[in-house]
Amino acid sequence: MTDRILVERNGPVTTIVINRPKSKNALDNEAAHGLADALKAFEADADARVAVLTGAGGAFCAGADLKELGGGTDYFPWAGSADGPLRSTLSKPVIAAVEGHACAGGLGVALFCDIRIVDDTAVFGVFSRRWGVPMSDGTTVRLPRIVGQGRALDMLLTGRAVGADEAVAIGLATRKVARGTTRAEAEKLAAEIAGFPPIAMTSDRQSAYESFDRDQAHAIQREMELSLEARRRESQTGAARFASGEGRHGSFERK
Repeated sequence: MTDRILVERNGPVTTIVINRPKSKNALDNEAAHGLADALKAFEADADARVAVLTGAGGAFCAGADLKELGGGTDYFPWAGSADGPLRSTLSKPVIAAVEGHACAGGLGVALFCDIRIVDDTAVFGVFSRRWGVPMSDGTTVRLPRIVGQGRALDMLLTGRAVGADEAVAIGLATRKVARGTTRAEAEKLAAEIAGFPPIAMTSDRQSAYESFDRDQAHAIQREMELSLEARRRESQTGAARFASGEGRHGSFERK
């Protein structure tokens, strides 16, 4: 693992930190491969339930390292390559903790995550529009699915900056928290999600992703198929807990 990517584990929560603060956490090829390795390791770890992805030093990720690209070293497509870090959606949730710039390929990194938590310093944008660098990180696919085709095209064609409040308003960001607390809040949320019965949580998540590629009838059929294991292994136990008094009057804490 490269020192450009740091990994910390706290029980079921894995935090992955892009660690190139002097470059606003732009990913050179070494860092991009390191991020891919970290995500693969999280995916393969049976004890890891939820990941938090963030950047060091007050920035999230400024995309590909254009200095490396300008020096003649081409970057590999982060989504289109078989070994790209953003190739395929993982089987477990990833939460982005975004402060500062999440632009160009860094926007793609944020979109790869299921939930994006921001503070008022967060800025999203396809800033690479100015330099003739195309998206190869899944942005053109994932952005319309999250914010809608019209808003996505506005961002893709103009390369304009989208601040935290607008990002929340259009659904690009999930929630806004106090300045400097995105990582802590993301880790808190990750621990909460990790505490849920995992089979139903991950099957519902998978159904939501797969529904984009199916018509409604087939998507509902697939939802039913994905629900079967949780119904067999989790539902009866959970219903028994509810019947015994858990979850009444808005209280969901275990007794």
